[in-house]
Amino acid sequence: MKRIAIFPGSFDPFTNGHYDVVQRGCELFDNIIIAIGNNSSKNRYFPVQEMVSIIEVVFKDNPQVWVQAYKGLTADFAKEVGARFLLRGLRNTTDFEYENTIAQANRHINPELETVFLITSPSLAAINSSIIREIHRFGGNVQEFIPFSLSSLPSDSPAPQTE
Repeated sequence: MKRIAIFPGSFDPFTNGHYDVVQRGCELFDNIIIAIGNNSSKNRYFPVQEMVSIIEVVFKDNPQVWVQAYKGLTADFAKEVGARFLLRGLRNTTDFEYENTIAQANRHINPELETVFLITSPSLAAINSSIIREIHRFGGNVQEFIPFSLSSLPSDSPAPQTE
């Protein structure tokens, strides 16, 4: 049986930290689905479908990695795609507290779903999407924090999106 993991998140934007977790996860799993969730309580900065396209290009040479947008509960999405593992990165103890609660809820909804945590590489631990968005919003250079070129987006100054 294939070991399929989903790596869920808003990925707004997808960072070098996310990239690192996926690359390392490829050593553990046969396939990883980068699952871009639609969080109804968040306004997006980068549109979901554009981020799907960009991440697909980032991993175009890695057939282990797929990218898909989804709506609804992550645990239900895992059932739909046949994933038995949920891959998550942890930067610090605050992340662990948050992720542990979510892992327990997911396990309650889908008892077959096992969450696997990877500790973020130390050089990437300070990176998060919120900081990158804020730097970008005010015209700062974020290129060193993301594994794609911002020129691959339709605009260098996207307006926040609601989806």
